[in-house]
Amino acid sequence: MRIVSAASAFPNHAYSQREISNSLAEVWQDRLSRPEFLHRLHANCGVQRRHLVMPLEQYGLLQTWGQANSIWIETAEQLGSTAICRAITPHGIEPRDIDALFFTSVTGISSPSIDARLVNRMTLNPQIKRMPLFGLGCVAGAAGIARAADYLRAFPDQIATVLSVELCSLTWQRDDVSTANLIATGLFGDGAAAVVLAGADAGFGGPEILATRSVFYPQTEDVMGWNISEKGFRIVLSPEVANVIESRLAADVDQFLGDHGMSRSDIGSWIIHTGGPKILEAISRALALPDNALDASWECLRRVGNLSSASVLVVLEDILGRRRPAPGTYSVLAAMGPGFCSEFVLLRW
Repeated sequence: MRIVSAASAFPNHAYSQREISNSLAEVWQDRLSRPEFLHRLHANCGVQRRHLVMPLEQYGLLQTWGQANSIWIETAEQLGSTAICRAITPHGIEPRDIDALFFTSVTGISSPSIDARLVNRMTLNPQIKRMPLFGLGCVAGAAGIARAADYLRAFPDQIATVLSVELCSLTWQRDDVSTANLIATGLFGDGAAAVVLAGADAGFGGPEILATRSVFYPQTEDVMGWNISEKGFRIVLSPEVANVIESRLAADVDQFLGDHGMSRSDIGSWIIHTGGPKILEAISRALALPDNALDASWECLRRVGNLSSASVLVVLEDILGRRRPAPGTYSVLAAMGPGFCSEFVLLRW
């Protein structure tokens, strides 16, 4: 199996971190005992600019989860179709050529799911296999690639697409001034990304997927996720996330690579989800990575923020387009998310 391409799509509204911080500080001015705390948290998120699905001044008009979710559905269709078209068109692939579509999001829901809605919107093959994934959060981009690789192992002459759409700003809770929500409003952005994969017999080039690995950490479900109520998605974000990564990641990566006769020293590039500064620093420490090993992840975090499941796909797009390793180089693509869990994909360029 090979990764043929990756492409992203973003809403038209983009704001500096300072603009977003100032807007939220005004919303919460009567509830924050120390407004400077919000600005400090946002400044420490490592984000310079983010895309938002709506103009900042319109978020106060959202009164219900249903209103926010309707916007999620409409925008997910728009951004999703754009991302897929940008990924397939340069390679001469038509929408009807896609044999399987893996759709992931954790910031909205619909039935029929977005992948089904795209069949009509994009004139996809009516016999396409659709696999909507919900609840995986930040890990889902890597998990989607891994599950698509599993599929292509069985159907080596086919083409699969992984699509992630995350509109994180629609989950912001305007009545929640907890530290977790303040961090979330400073870290997460909106966007979509699509990755095209092809089976071994489909005739496309690109980095080869050699192996995948899923790792679940028991009794860690309270580390990250959502509390879902009539008000929508309320962030669960524990300070323990970085500790879990530092205590578990190295051993899991070493076992994964060791099962294929490799070690960390054999890996020439790392394609890592942009979890945030503390997460990227924990990953670097755990894996003893060189100072510049995660430059692509840091840059994507600064440029668009954390896009949940789409983040690792945007980093992959950057690697494919601007930092492509030399032929024969091995890479590990990895992400972590609710569960708590990890997904690893071993690539050879």
